[in-house]
Amino acid sequence: MRFFSKLAAVCNIFFIMYVVFWFIDQQGKRNENNAAVIQLPWIVSTIVITGYLAIVVNLLFLIIYFIYSSFKIPLEIPKWLIIFNVIIFCCQVYFHFFFK
Repeated sequence: MRFFSKLAAVCNIFFIMYVVFWFIDQQGKRNENNAAVIQLPWIVSTIVITGYLAIVVNLLFLIIYFIYSSFKIPLEIPKWLIIFNVIIFCCQVYFHFFFK
């Protein structure tokens, strides 16, 4: 479970990077600048795919954490990591379902 929580946190960091790239792309479209902002498409596509996958990984982590905590199974996961994942999950839901 500790590995899965860290995997979810890394995916959430990729989600934050994806949102930054999305805003940069939107600003480029507003300015009608057709030049590519970033010249490394394989890195950007990896970040985008991992950013989209982050909502699934984060949801699975939170469901498993809720099940463990409801049965009072002790977990050795730092509280800040759980809080970070919950906050980012709320941001992911807002970004994917309401903002776009």
